[in-house]
Amino acid sequence: MSDDEKARAATIFDVARLAGVSHQTVSRVLNDLPNVRPATRARVEQAIKQLRYVPSPAARALVTRRTRTVGLIVTGAPDYGPSSTALHFNEAARDARYSVITSSMLETDAASMRSAAELLVRQNVEAIVLIAAHRAAFDSLDGIELGVPVVAVASEDRGSMHRVWLDQYAGARLAVEHLIGLGHRNIRHLAGPTDSMDATERVRGWANVMGEHGLPAREPLVGDWSPGSGYVHGRVLAEDREMTAVFVSNDQMALGVIHALAEAGRSVPGDVSIVGFDDIPEAEFFAPPLTTVRQDFLELGRDAMAGVLAALGDDDRMPAPRVPDLVVRDSTAVLGGTPAVPDDADRTAVSS
Repeated sequence: MSDDEKARAATIFDVARLAGVSHQTVSRVLNDLPNVRPATRARVEQAIKQLRYVPSPAARALVTRRTRTVGLIVTGAPDYGPSSTALHFNEAARDARYSVITSSMLETDAASMRSAAELLVRQNVEAIVLIAAHRAAFDSLDGIELGVPVVAVASEDRGSMHRVWLDQYAGARLAVEHLIGLGHRNIRHLAGPTDSMDATERVRGWANVMGEHGLPAREPLVGDWSPGSGYVHGRVLAEDREMTAVFVSNDQMALGVIHALAEAGRSVPGDVSIVGFDDIPEAEFFAPPLTTVRQDFLELGRDAMAGVLAALGDDDRMPAPRVPDLVVRDSTAVLGGTPAVPDDADRTAVSS
């Protein structure tokens, strides 16, 4: 590539990266605005010279202003939790009179994530919300100076990003304490993917409760969130005659586990109690209806927008984490087969 081609290819973001500043700082230098330290200004000017950057009129206009537009990046497959959170975030943004520009992507490599974020910034978003299943997506953006706040919907603390979250660890504790309260002692766990933050927190909750009660936490099985994965691991669990309960990291895998146990002649909850996680709309129509940990994705979506307003200085503070609830249905029973919920009780009553 010739020098002239390099000059034409260079963007304000290339200058910002080379100078180690935000694109907004570059814009202030280009527009000869105050509040830029001399050393920083010199560094930016050197980067402009080195890249032979020629700013466009649009780049010169790229200074801080209120556009009432927010960017949303959603990665991975359209699973129930992330999709529901994104939907309710969009509704909350509309209620706050903000528009949303969405980037949905399957790939979460660093280059793709950075490209998606920079494209949103070029469209003058005031902030970016990131909803992703895997920690690699968050790590790809951590430490990159975008010039706008990033609000992560993440159950782990990922670097310098603002964060809103549902407490997966606390939810897992509710599930396991419920099973132990029913007399179960040999409780297996079918976890989600190892690179999932939610799955990791649920493993931690299960293992800690088992340890606190002096019970062995055997190595968890690892699935991929799908019913098929639950079925494959359910066939393995069916051979474990000492196991009397399974905490499954999501409802979809729980469906597969129940099916595999039934094929092996082990009834739920007569022989094995099952607790899932999420409370998907189908959970109460499983056979038997599934005891599960309910996550409030509506409120999580609203929290994400509240987090944006807090990051922009329009609100007092970031939302506190939310603790899920336990929904007790027919898939769990007292050790020996007595239903956990009496016949005349509300089988979808929420307990916490």
